[in-house]
Amino acid sequence: MASLDFERPLLELERRITDLKAVIAAAGPARPELQAEITRLEDKTQRLQGELFGGLTTWQKVQLSRHPDRPYTLDYVARLFDDFVELHGDRAFADDRSIVGGIARFRGRSVVVIGHQKGRGVKDAMARNFGMPHPEGYRKALRLMDMADRFNRPLLTLIDTPGAYPGLGAEERGQAEAIGQCLLRLSRMRVPVVATVIGEGGSGGALALGVANRVLMMEFSTYSVISPEGCASILWKDGARAAEAAEQLKVTADHLLRFGVVDELIGEPPGGAHRRPEEAARRVGDAIERHLRALSPLAGPHLVEDRYRRFRAIGEVTG
Repeated sequence: MASLDFERPLLELERRITDLKAVIAAAGPARPELQAEITRLEDKTQRLQGELFGGLTTWQKVQLSRHPDRPYTLDYVARLFDDFVELHGDRAFADDRSIVGGIARFRGRSVVVIGHQKGRGVKDAMARNFGMPHPEGYRKALRLMDMADRFNRPLLTLIDTPGAYPGLGAEERGQAEAIGQCLLRLSRMRVPVVATVIGEGGSGGALALGVANRVLMMEFSTYSVISPEGCASILWKDGARAAEAAEQLKVTADHLLRFGVVDELIGEPPGGAHRRPEEAARRVGDAIERHLRALSPLAGPHLVEDRYRRFRAIGEVTG
């Protein structure tokens, strides 16, 4: 398992516990002194985990949102959806693998699901452009949005991207227009739309899947108009001040819940979603199901109005 600097003391304790358990398994259970040591180390691990993850800085949460072992869209699809059929291509240029989507069943309900996919390992990550979609990715998403609306299926989106790909080819093929069309289409959807930020939510590349009736956000995910590194480079001409920029941007779930940008903070298992992906998926699924159930009684025009009012209220000054 990959590790961040602040995780390493915890992983070292867990490695020692694993080694001791292997010794007991090889030598037989008659080793009370080893079992006592395991109990002591487990207690120490639990205390250290509470200390480490109970007081994370904003920058440490940014690092967790980018953790290479963090569950990606297809990991959640495998755990939460049945009968998933992935659909490919934008019917115009290519199939962008940095966005995945298709039809599926979610806890007995037919849905359409769309999400960013970063890829595991160097080869897969490159094939998926590190989760940074080209315009054909957003046009594929647009096809799936149209399908959800046409066949009256709730739309579930999973957001995890550093941002839309800013390369010359992407701009030539209409990156901004493709994102804009997704924003427009989502704003007019006559079915429930629930978006969940599962990792990074970067700029317009994330917002293209984020105009929803309900926007949920995992505890150690981030959602921002720009990356901390990009912000630091613009403000201070120094990307090394990214940690300082992250504090100023208020990119974390607790800040955005307080500001009304997101509707629910989904707590992660101790140590983060990458340590217990099954438990993380269950928590995400429960939250999505709860909001879908609340939205189900609303008819099409009321869902459009609900979405409109939600985004109009962001940043509203009262009193």
